[in-house]
Amino acid sequence: MRVLIIEDNPKMAGALQKGLREHGYAADVSHSGFEGEDLAAGSEYDLILLDLMLPDRDGVEVCRNLRRRGVATPILMLTALSSTEDKVAGLDSGADDYITKPFELEELLARIRAMLRRGEATEGRTLQCEDLVLDVYARVAKRGEVEVELSNKEFGLLEYLMRNQNRVLSRTQIAEKVWDMNFEPGSNVIDVYISALRKKLDRDFEHELIHTIKGAGYRFGVMD
Repeated sequence: MRVLIIEDNPKMAGALQKGLREHGYAADVSHSGFEGEDLAAGSEYDLILLDLMLPDRDGVEVCRNLRRRGVATPILMLTALSSTEDKVAGLDSGADDYITKPFELEELLARIRAMLRRGEATEGRTLQCEDLVLDVYARVAKRGEVEVELSNKEFGLLEYLMRNQNRVLSRTQIAEKVWDMNFEPGSNVIDVYISALRKKLDRDFEHELIHTIKGAGYRFGVMD
């Protein structure tokens, strides 16, 4: 899952980016409203964290402009203002939810999970394929009775694969969703992580779940 953080405070933005990355999200940062709006409109994100008070324009204006430009990405407003009027203004501008500063990372992560679930009523806390179960809340992967230990980035990659079962995913698609905008296109890091997942998930099991589609990318699921 890829998140855009639009926050002018470098310390706050860095802490949010670090916390999200540690929980398997790809996270990009913008420190201004104009740049953030252009990034949000020009790239594919699963969620936007938008500060209400930015130096060049306020978050309400950014949010309103994004909706006018047809950007439907869920927006979680970050605000130090706790008045009802401020919250209503943010929601009326097109934001999906808000969280008041200061907040704990765990609360923010819970809000993010809830927002990403909206519109996907059939999705619960677990994803499953064959005998592999991924608990996206507890961040635990089990194949059969075996618990598989995954790094944060391996977990993020597996979650994306499992949310797109039986689809052929190109390296570009994977990079856009699991890595941030600093990803180097010529890097073989995706292949390295796919190989690591194969060793942990497929090597000692009867059915392989990760398949290479020559010239196209990767497909996750049980092959016929």
